[in-house]
This record gives sequence, C-alpha cells and structure tokens, in this order.
Amino acid sequence: MDFTPESGSITMFSTSWCGYCRRLKTQLDSAGIGYTEINIEETPGTAELVEQLNGGNQTVPTVIFPDGSAATNPSLSDVKTRLGV
Repeated sequence: MDFTPESGSITMFSTSWCGYCRRLKTQLDSAGIGYTEINIEETPGTAELVEQLNGGNQTVPTVIFPDGSAATNPSLSDVKTRLGV
C-alpha cells in the first residue's frame, strides 16, 4: 500500500495508547493541518512498515510527508517546515 499523503497533509502512524500521538493530533488540529491517522495495531502490515522506517522499532508517531520522506515523533514546527506552511 502507498501511504504517501496529498500535498499539504501527512500520514501519521499511531496507536490508541500513545500520548505523543494524541499530543501531535491536538497540535495538528489546532494548526489546521490535515492528516490521515493509521493505527498500527489495527491495520495489517503497518507495524512492519513503521519498523522499517525506524530501524526495527515500532516507534509512534511516525509521519510520512507528501515527498515520501518520514519522521519519527516530529514536533509541530518540524511538520510545518516540511509541509512549507
């Protein structure tokens, strides 16, 4: 599957219990930045994808940007910079 998001938005891999994920979602909502959230515990194959992006670790939030690059637990400032907003 291709999880590359539309321009101006991100794909965020998360879990239901992740506090860092909840914080980033709240910040994205406040900033008006669109995102697609994918729970790695509910979507087959995504935990393995997150592991590949994070050197074997299932670290969330892991974010994919429209250019196909990824970041682990980025700050809102990092997301804004990478999206050019």
